[in-house]
Amino acid sequence: MASSSSSALNSQSPNLKSYFKTPEGRYKLQYEKSHPSILVHYSHGKAVSQLTIAYLKDKPANQSSAAPTTPTSSSGMRSAAARLLGSGNGSRALSFVGGNGVSRAESSRIGGSVGSSIGSSGPQANYDGKGTYLIFNFADTLFISDLNSQDKDPIKSIHFSNSIPVCHAFDPEAKDGHDLLIAVQSGDVYLVSLRQQLQDPGRKLVAAQHYNKDGTINNSKCTCLAWAPKGNGAFVVGHTDGNLYIYEKSKDGTADCSFPIVKDQIQFAVAHAKSSKSNPVARWHICQGPINSISFSADGAYLATVGRDGYLRVFDYSKEQLIFGGKSYYGALLCCTWSLDGKYLLTGGEDDLVQVWSMEDRKIVAWGEGHNSWVSGVAFDSYWSAPNSDGTGDNIVYRFGSVGQDAQMLLWDLSMDEIAVPLRHPSGGSPTFNSSLSHSAHWDNICPMGTLQPAPSMRDVPKLAPLVAHRVHVEPLSGLIFTNESVLTICREGHIKIWLRPGDTAESGPSNSDVAVVSNVVLKDRSIASSSFKGNNSSFKQQSSVLFT
Repeated sequence: MASSSSSALNSQSPNLKSYFKTPEGRYKLQYEKSHPSILVHYSHGKAVSQLTIAYLKDKPANQSSAAPTTPTSSSGMRSAAARLLGSGNGSRALSFVGGNGVSRAESSRIGGSVGSSIGSSGPQANYDGKGTYLIFNFADTLFISDLNSQDKDPIKSIHFSNSIPVCHAFDPEAKDGHDLLIAVQSGDVYLVSLRQQLQDPGRKLVAAQHYNKDGTINNSKCTCLAWAPKGNGAFVVGHTDGNLYIYEKSKDGTADCSFPIVKDQIQFAVAHAKSSKSNPVARWHICQGPINSISFSADGAYLATVGRDGYLRVFDYSKEQLIFGGKSYYGALLCCTWSLDGKYLLTGGEDDLVQVWSMEDRKIVAWGEGHNSWVSGVAFDSYWSAPNSDGTGDNIVYRFGSVGQDAQMLLWDLSMDEIAVPLRHPSGGSPTFNSSLSHSAHWDNICPMGTLQPAPSMRDVPKLAPLVAHRVHVEPLSGLIFTNESVLTICREGHIKIWLRPGDTAESGPSNSDVAVVSNVVLKDRSIASSSFKGNNSSFKQQSSVLFT
């Protein structure tokens, strides 16, 4: 792809740089994705834009799909009209296949109607095969863009007339083709086939299953959802009332299901559905107040949640047991994610810190300082490898990224061998410590199983500084995703930027065939300790200064 001028690429933020520097080279702004201006009805409000990346593999030979509608000459006219009017087929009501597709029923207007194609006049040939797509929400509309296209506009828009899409998740391993979950503010959850939507742009949504219809199971707002890895179609949905529900997509979403009243809002409690036909199959009461984010470890063994109460909680998913948890330094936690090997977690929130948690020690092992406002997204970069690192043994260096409401993206590098344990200050210092103890009590023992730990003292945790700090958007940021060729950032207003990695050429075009969420950190203050946390020093040397770009 031919490179464009900085002003063209940075149309949403003309005063920002179209690149940022790292020790391995420059990350360059390749292009942007966005959406047409939307007039939001006052009663709808807005949800923060979230980004999901979807990789469609070759269509399985045994997978059936609805025949796409043959495009006619009028489809191009409808597309042009939609571009001018900023709306789709607003008069169309959605039809949903109930449960396992046994019965059909016209939905209420909660599902809304589908707008016609915005960036294309009809379906493209590759929509039925491989492709990488970006799914993001803004106001009362869900948008789908082709990541490998230079076109800034989305190729599909789905309008929700009576509610707002708030979160979504894609399952690349779905064998039946029903791979895209969409949760809306009313509490309803929809399961659809992404491929079927792309086969027929401009037509009504082809939806398969409808869960928690009209809030019959839980009428509080959905806040997050995720597919369970290796879960055979199981997925979890979090709500603002602190409840998390486990669904199985093979079961009817319309079957009657009820759970006992939660007696203790603070304690973790699990309740299972009384009938084997019920869906959801279980309810986990996690906390008092909203669940803000959930994340599965790559092997699906563990589930992490963060909430308004400021606690990270890690559960053994199959055993339905709390492993450990801990509190933020201040305020709510807003986001969480796992390292690919499942050894570390990242959290971010209202204390402006990025927290690194160890599964082995079951506690915070580092605090990342660098954001000037709430941290809204964290991710590990599994595609990055450190210089002089073979990725084995004790010589592993992690890279991760974070974004915040300060509109900055920070990159961090971390070798756990270089994390230093703070020594206790001598008596007479400020504050006063017990001089008979040689090191901080935070590091004395592994936290007991099943306990929630209070926030440690600021002096007890090593501080990390970012490798890179770059203001990438004008608006506050809400998320980031790492792919093999690029880093994707999204702001809360639904504008996306694709940053090409050093060494990749724009002319070759991004394949972005694989995706992962990753992160890493860099030490800020080594003067607090005279000994390293673990083992020998890593051969990878941390940068002595932060690169502000």
